[in-house]
Amino acid sequence: MIHAKTDRIQRHIEALAAFTATPGAGTTRMSYSPQGQQARAYIKQQMQEAGLTVREDAIGNIFGRLSGNDDALPAVMIGSHFDSVPHGGAFDGPAGVVMGLEIASLFHENRLTPRYPLDVVALVEEEGASFGRGLMASSALAGKVSAEELHRLCDAEGVSAADRMAEVGFNADSVASIVIPPATLKAFIELHIEQGPVLEQTATDVGLVDVIVGITQLNVVLTGKAGHAGTTPMDRRQDALVAASQMVSRIGDFARQAGEATVATVGKLQVYPNGANVIPHRVSFTVDIRSKSEEKLRQTIEQIQNCIQTFACDGVKAEIEQPLYVSPTPLNTSILASLKNSADKLGLSSRTMVSGAGHDAMIFAGITDVGLVFVPSRDGLSHHPDEWTDYEQLQKGVDVIFQTVLEMTEATHE
Repeated sequence: MIHAKTDRIQRHIEALAAFTATPGAGTTRMSYSPQGQQARAYIKQQMQEAGLTVREDAIGNIFGRLSGNDDALPAVMIGSHFDSVPHGGAFDGPAGVVMGLEIASLFHENRLTPRYPLDVVALVEEEGASFGRGLMASSALAGKVSAEELHRLCDAEGVSAADRMAEVGFNADSVASIVIPPATLKAFIELHIEQGPVLEQTATDVGLVDVIVGITQLNVVLTGKAGHAGTTPMDRRQDALVAASQMVSRIGDFARQAGEATVATVGKLQVYPNGANVIPHRVSFTVDIRSKSEEKLRQTIEQIQNCIQTFACDGVKAEIEQPLYVSPTPLNTSILASLKNSADKLGLSSRTMVSGAGHDAMIFAGITDVGLVFVPSRDGLSHHPDEWTDYEQLQKGVDVIFQTVLEMTEATHE
């Protein structure tokens, strides 16, 4: 039986980890940044060495194709994203990209020819750390992102996603051209670290996801009035930060009351002008809300929005934008069964799991059949410089997907 090569997986992971804006302090690789472009060049080179035909779409997603005996058939696509959160880890996203590179290499060196085309994809901007829009690239491939949105979304420096794309040679105005017709895809399969403790605590080799939680993001902007901290009476203030603190302190309560694995997180807060002796006139913050129950997800969103409007008073105005809403997503049962069979054939332990994190797989599920495989995360840690998955565990996850890809592409030896 053919197995993935642990040393090659390690080499790819470590090479990609070197492309960071924060050496020694985790992986910081924003989409379209110099580090993102370094990773792009590396991925394209590795795809070419694995015998893939490489192309990039209008917003910078990278595709490597191994043509099938019948290229008119729909493709089996595998991969993940290569952007990161600030000061994140080396495995979140790249593990899935490396899975795609490794499987392509196994096809190449073992002279395997698929009947159905095999596509390896490396996606930009999944995390939302650059422009506040999670799952942006996969959403664009599913036809859910417009050029207007790409011109409107901005990074922390106030530069639009469209302009960042243009700086490195891509064209947001052509985003409609990248939409994948569902008839051209047979399946999408992603490998990801678990980002939780269950697999490690239960000594399970792989997790096979059957449902991904629903997820939404709110961007909130509060506008008050700046003033001198010493000369403005308390009853004359329009303090945007005071209003924000009242809102933020209540948001978690709504998720706790909802149950059904519902969570809500205020992860980003910015205060303007951010001076020690100036009353804040503007505060922006994000709210990330997730639940496996769509009813509870919608309930929590409504409660949080009502809370924000309730505390937007005393001259403070609130604006709420909801750039992302994805319902809880059941994944394909046939692919799940195939992955389980692959794990069994390899003698690996597995368990069916719910994913509490959002992944590109949940977007692809709207256009094709999807499978998602987890490998263990040490101490359940993720989005942190100490994020870690043993390379031998990554190899097991790659092997499971490889066996299923062989089956789905109907690959044969030359």
